[in-house]
Amino acid sequence: MILARVVGSVVATRKDPRLEGKKLLILRPVDPKGQEQPGYVVAVDTVGAGYREIVLAVSGSSARMAEGCQDRPVDTSIVAIVDRISLDEP
Repeated sequence: MILARVVGSVVATRKDPRLEGKKLLILRPVDPKGQEQPGYVVAVDTVGAGYREIVLAVSGSSARMAEGCQDRPVDTSIVAIVDRISLDEP
């Protein structure tokens, strides 16, 4: 799973028909303290995530197991909106 923050969206008027009606969001990976990490990823939103929310995303074959993504050309799916993160640190 990938812990990430929603930082933008992608609008594609021409796309694979199996992606019609799917919201595409740009994610920036973050560490458990919320500090942004390098890189970006585009993910299909399956939970109604919003801008700047912290989410959990899955990639690869797990992404195609998310609700509404079966038999679709998806590599990353948002599967949860994070309410809280707790770390057990000394």
